[in-house]
Amino acid sequence: MIAKELGTLQIDAFNKLWDGGRKDLAAQRKLNALQVVTIASMIEREARFDEDRPMVASVIYNRLAAGWPLQIDATVLYAKGVWQSTVTLDDLKIQSPYNTYLHPGLPPGPIANPGLKAIDAALKPAQTDYFFYLSDPQGHNHYAKTNDEFNQLKKQYGLG
Repeated sequence: MIAKELGTLQIDAFNKLWDGGRKDLAAQRKLNALQVVTIASMIEREARFDEDRPMVASVIYNRLAAGWPLQIDATVLYAKGVWQSTVTLDDLKIQSPYNTYLHPGLPPGPIANPGLKAIDAALKPAQTDYFFYLSDPQGHNHYAKTNDEFNQLKKQYGLG
């Protein structure tokens, strides 16, 4: 019974925050509430700092608009059922609709419970030309427009 009550509380809280302004922003992007929460959940897992949330959102939208796979590590880890600091090459082969390396578009649902800042970033992303990002060892994200720039960032931060 406690789980059902908790679920009801979460839905009630969401419905209070999912107001006319947020619904309008979602409609402008032709997204429903589930899609916004799914995007926000990826932002929640990929952006540790507030300033990174709209930037990560911009990368997600840029990749979706270009028809690219999202290639978000957090979705792979969700599919794996284990949270770890890195994703291995074997992890990238996990057969799951949540593996955004293998499946283009959004995963079928949220991978985490996003906070309001992540939801708002999903509704109001930064306007950028970025298609890539990575997190440095301190959790700050760095962004790139091209694969070459991204590879340079990986080398710069010892991730490649």
